[in-house]
Amino acid sequence: MKSSQRYAVLGHPIAHSRSPAIHSAFAAQTGIDLQYEALLVPPDGLAATLHRLRDEGFSGCNITLPFKTEALTLADSGSQRALLAGAANTLGWTTDGRLWADNTDGLGLRRDIETNAAWPLLDRRLLLLGAGGAAAGALGPLLEARPACVAVWNRSPARAAELVARHAELALRCGVRLLALERPEGRFDAVINATSAALQAGALDLPAGLLAPGGLALDMVYGAAAEPFLAWAAGQQAGQRRDGLGMLVEQAAEAFQRWHGLRPDTAAVLTQLRSGA
Repeated sequence: MKSSQRYAVLGHPIAHSRSPAIHSAFAAQTGIDLQYEALLVPPDGLAATLHRLRDEGFSGCNITLPFKTEALTLADSGSQRALLAGAANTLGWTTDGRLWADNTDGLGLRRDIETNAAWPLLDRRLLLLGAGGAAAGALGPLLEARPACVAVWNRSPARAAELVARHAELALRCGVRLLALERPEGRFDAVINATSAALQAGALDLPAGLLAPGGLALDMVYGAAAEPFLAWAAGQQAGQRRDGLGMLVEQAAEAFQRWHGLRPDTAAVLTQLRSGA
């Protein structure tokens, strides 16, 4: 009898991850026999963990904080979107043991905004907070949605400038104004939080007026970690406030399709997760 395929999500911390439940639901939908688990990886232990998983016969894994940038450097090959982002959240091994890397974060974010939230990105003014692996994965697909403008702010301005420079050619091709901000200022139709401030118990200090009344506020994290940002957004009269659960489900579906060639029904899984079932 053929053994089930084995997958995992790797991170630090990882106990909060909903990925095992999501991929198990996808597997049940599609009739694919798999095991998917969450693995806590020491801060300096990603390379050793990947070697172990390969040797144990794992087919692939997802990568979350704080390993997305390192994961790409450890892969033998990377997709164009992963290379542009400089980060990977989806890995897999070929039959000859070579490790490939992809990034489905931005695709998941864009689908959650445009499909689940029914909020078109075309011609909008967007502010992206952060310049780490999560922001890097999001920026390319956001640009490809052809908003009018994407501004990037990070507490380290140099990192924001580097991220913008790396995406300048894509922004030009898409006809999008792309810039790095020295400080969070201006008024935007959507503010997307890709920082890890809440996870580090350090609330963002954002000024009033960044988000246009009726605009979209989205935090890429979910659950309690998203509450400080979403509370700020409520004070700005946001029209929609979303945590990252929808993005998580959508990026997981993209990874699932990359591994198995099938795209599951995300709406059913997201509804199940939102209801606490």
